[in-house]
Amino acid sequence: MARFPPLSKGHDMTQADYHLSLPSARALHLHAQQLLNAPQKNTSKQDVLRCIRGMHALQIDTISVVARSPYLVLWSRLGNYQPQWLDELLAEGQLFEYWSHEACFLPIEDFGHYRRQMLNPENLGWKFNQKWLTSHADEIHALHQHITQHGAVRSIDFERQGEQENERKGWWGWKPEKRSLEVLFTSGKLMVARRHHFQRFYDLTERVHPNWNDAIHLPQPQVSERHKVFNAVKALGVAKASWVADYFRMKKISEACHPEMLAQEGQLIRVKITDWDQIVYIHPDHLAALELAADNKLKSTNVRLLSPFDPVVWDRKRASELFDFDYRLECYTPAEKRQFGYFCLPILRHGKLIGRIDAKAHRKARIMEIKSLHLEPETRISSTLLQDLANIFNKFGKWHQCDSISIAEAPTEAIKKQLIALCDESI
Repeated sequence: MARFPPLSKGHDMTQADYHLSLPSARALHLHAQQLLNAPQKNTSKQDVLRCIRGMHALQIDTISVVARSPYLVLWSRLGNYQPQWLDELLAEGQLFEYWSHEACFLPIEDFGHYRRQMLNPENLGWKFNQKWLTSHADEIHALHQHITQHGAVRSIDFERQGEQENERKGWWGWKPEKRSLEVLFTSGKLMVARRHHFQRFYDLTERVHPNWNDAIHLPQPQVSERHKVFNAVKALGVAKASWVADYFRMKKISEACHPEMLAQEGQLIRVKITDWDQIVYIHPDHLAALELAADNKLKSTNVRLLSPFDPVVWDRKRASELFDFDYRLECYTPAEKRQFGYFCLPILRHGKLIGRIDAKAHRKARIMEIKSLHLEPETRISSTLLQDLANIFNKFGKWHQCDSISIAEAPTEAIKKQLIALCDESI
């Protein structure tokens, strides 16, 4: 890693190595997130792995009104890749699953930096149920022995027995075996060996990751904390200190691993954004892009749709500060209280978040329905904008193997008609 001269005692903490405009800061963030420019035409399985390594975490979610989030996040960056490549990388052991920002696919080389969380899962809050572990110790031991003797299992392999409907309400209504599998997973005794139709196969950690040895490989806590801080800053491209902990849902960062301390050691670059009071931090791996951004030569040419669980928007406060975009996932909001829709996808265009669509893939009918399109108030409507929207709607639809686009609601009836015509022209 490149080093910069350490700051001297008494150094002015408002001093920065570089200055950036807000548009340039956005461009550097999108560069780090692999969203600055349109995807290449040809992709490979290694591109999927490279992409995940660049983000350092790919959040998992099961909502499937359109492609499930991890596949959609990859599509936003890679275009028409093969979704099964993600499943294959997990089965091959190049990725693993664990709690990070939330449940995530993670590069296997980062396994050690999550291992202490597995060994001390009581610090994970609601993600770990100590009461269940204690009260069902015999059943959990029997389940672990079953996997030891018979191999990987799915929760669906176990039928519900004797449960009443009101017993299913807690902990997402999981059956006992599912709860026990999750306790064993969170405490690091089991890993997800593979997925099939998005269902997890749980197996012993020593079989899924046989090269790992706690006695030999376990990093010291501060080493792992420092590693995550560096990775968060690198993934964000530009990072306020207040943004860093959320990326991997770290607790309060220690003074020794605080970005300012790392900058004083010469490990991070300090940057001033025009009209911002707080310094932001840049990983030195982005130095070449930073220098372009400082000269206003780093420009976004991309138009993409983003998942609600995309790293660009998963921190609502950061999305507001960096993009002036107020984004909230409304699928957990009662229908009558939703402002934009059930599963709205932010629209990224030329370095700005310009709006959102509520979309649904009707897979049997092969129709991609745009239930609503909402544009930000300052977005200027032009023929170029409408063509860009039609193009990305069509690309999105085709990737879902849909033959047509339907648009139910748009800012005006005229815009709706123009978009429908443009989509029909390019199908």
